[in-house]
Amino acid sequence: MVQKTTKTEEKEVIKEVDPKKRAEYLYSVGKRKTSVAQVRVFKKGEGEIVINEKKLHEYFPTKERQETVKAPLTLIGQGDKLNVSVKVLGGGTVSQSEAIRHGVSLALVQLNPNFRKPLKKAGYITRDARKKERKKPGLKRARRAPQWKKR
Repeated sequence: MVQKTTKTEEKEVIKEVDPKKRAEYLYSVGKRKTSVAQVRVFKKGEGEIVINEKKLHEYFPTKERQETVKAPLTLIGQGDKLNVSVKVLGGGTVSQSEAIRHGVSLALVQLNPNFRKPLKKAGYITRDARKKERKKPGLKRARRAPQWKKR
C-alpha cells in the first residue's frame, strides 16, 4: 500500500513595521558578571526609567543603585529628555544596575557618536569582564586553602 503525501507550503509571515516607529528607540545589551540587561532608549521622553515593568525607585530602592543607572544620562545632560525601558535578568542588585548602566551607555553612543568620548572616559562603555572564579579541588573556595597545621 502506497500513500501519497502532499507537501504543504509554508507561509512566511513578514511583519511590516512603520519606519517612524522603528526609529523610535535604540536597542543595546549591557552585561556585568551574570547580569544581562536589554535596554531600549527612546528618542523622545520625559526622563522616565522603567526596569522589568517597575519604576526605577521601586526596582532599586537605594540611592546608590539609582545613581548608577542614571549616571550616563546625567553625564551627557540627557536625563530629562530620554525615556529608558529595561529588561534585566540574573545577578544581584549591584551587577544588575551596572549592566543597565553599560547598556544605556552603548545605546547613547548609537544615538550620538559624540557621546562616546565622555562616556568612555567615565568607564561606562567598557565591559567589565570580571566574573566569579571557579572553585578548585582541594581548596575551600577558588583560592582559599584549608588551614595548615605544622604539628
